[in-house]
Amino acid sequence: METKSELISRIDLALNEVRPHLAVDGGNVEVVDVTDEKVVKIKWLGNCQNCNMSIMTMRAGIEQAIRVKVPEITGVEAVNGLVL
Repeated sequence: METKSELISRIDLALNEVRPHLAVDGGNVEVVDVTDEKVVKIKWLGNCQNCNMSIMTMRAGIEQAIRVKVPEITGVEAVNGLVL
């Protein structure tokens, strides 16, 4: 059985594919936790914290990259940033 630490490592590897795109705009993302329900909790860093495009980035970039590499993940949620 995979440990939470191993799962987070796999998620981080998936996020490495989108991090260069975030860095262009001065941002980044960090994995904070993975719940028992396999929901990834992320934290927006840098300019991503207050970006009005973060919701679209979450769905089109972050969530897609994670689900391709770590298909058992059921969702992705930000613990900071804009609240809609």
